[in-house]
Amino acid sequence: MDDEFVHRTLSGHLHAPLLNGHKQNDDVEHQPTTTIVNAGGATSFVKTCFNGLNALSGVGILSVPYALASGGWLSLLLLFVIALATFYTGLLIQRCMDAKSDIRTYPEVGELAFGNNGKIVVSVFMYVELYLVATGFLILEGDNLNNMFPDVGFELFGLRIAGQAFFVLVVALIILPSVWLDNLSLLSFVSASGVLASAIIIGSVFWCGAFDGIGFKHKGTTLINWKGIPNSISLFAFCYCAHPVFPTLYTSMKNKRQFSNVLTFCFIICTFCYASMAVMGYAMFGSDIQSQITLNLPTGKISSLIAIYTTLVNPICKYALMTVPIVTAIKNRFTSNYNTKPLTMLISTTLLVSNVIVALAIPFFGSLMSLVGAFLSVTASIILPCVCYLKISGNYKKPFGFETIIISSIIMVGVVVAIVGTYVALAEIVGQM
Repeated sequence: MDDEFVHRTLSGHLHAPLLNGHKQNDDVEHQPTTTIVNAGGATSFVKTCFNGLNALSGVGILSVPYALASGGWLSLLLLFVIALATFYTGLLIQRCMDAKSDIRTYPEVGELAFGNNGKIVVSVFMYVELYLVATGFLILEGDNLNNMFPDVGFELFGLRIAGQAFFVLVVALIILPSVWLDNLSLLSFVSASGVLASAIIIGSVFWCGAFDGIGFKHKGTTLINWKGIPNSISLFAFCYCAHPVFPTLYTSMKNKRQFSNVLTFCFIICTFCYASMAVMGYAMFGSDIQSQITLNLPTGKISSLIAIYTTLVNPICKYALMTVPIVTAIKNRFTSNYNTKPLTMLISTTLLVSNVIVALAIPFFGSLMSLVGAFLSVTASIILPCVCYLKISGNYKKPFGFETIIISSIIMVGVVVAIVGTYVALAEIVGQM
């Protein structure tokens, strides 16, 4: 298992292998490229678009109505600003990779810019994001199952375990066998349904609002709420944290000159979906919207059940895939004599147990995803691509160049957003504990 698998797994959203052309093989993949157009892979434009949509489509779609409710209607503009900024930084990653033909992963971009330290920084941000999003999956499952089956629990040594905590433990037991598997290909292709799942959820929410009696004339009347803006920005940023997978998308393409078109298509479609869900959810439930829109849906309606069950199935399939890179990184710290199947199972189980502990200690999905968005997504998807590009291109030597000024401005805004958003998210988590 190498760094490339991390990129096929990460981003909050793509937790599945990419669909590659049939002619691609490892020998060809690992050869240095000689031309931009034909080097590296054999994946078509259409398949790369599908992979890109999967990378950008994920659980973030459940929280965008909450993000819009936090900041008010005008905060929707921030979604488009973040989409534009992350689209641009995606192009910067492409330029960084063009600087050296054999770069294939995001940590290698960091390594090209800042040596081994750069590679370590990028890798750490990716692994921490994987860990926290995996934890978020357990919280999401617990929230939705508790919403469907309230007052379910049991007693253990005189201690009653019920509600969300009970379902977090149940889901962890269901997931446990999957983290012991050697072959995750089946789960990979199930979890590759990010686009389909998002479409089903959007369709179900629309049906619920239009035909199941909720309507779109609810309490969403706040034009802007300045106190909620940091939370809105953080959750919107979480929706666009797919940048670690972009190098894999790029190297897999048959015609790399089409990569900018792939990004354009994927960002337009996903931004439309996120904006549509945000507007629908806020119009349906107003300030009463919860951190996951599925928690507001009436459980007695078929459309609601379709959305909820779609939400429940994907994280169970994705969890093992998300934690494999972390398990592999830990396992590789041991010598080959200890690198055995029992060790892998022990590490996987310990990691799952630690996720459960964090999920039980911080059972706040919206706040946790806001923290991931502010601290990790903004850093990995906005700040690091800009910093790496300035270093690799040498533009930092031209401080008054137009592009340098633009990129430096993005970095400064990103740093402010990361600091303020992280502080607000942490304060919110502490306040709820």
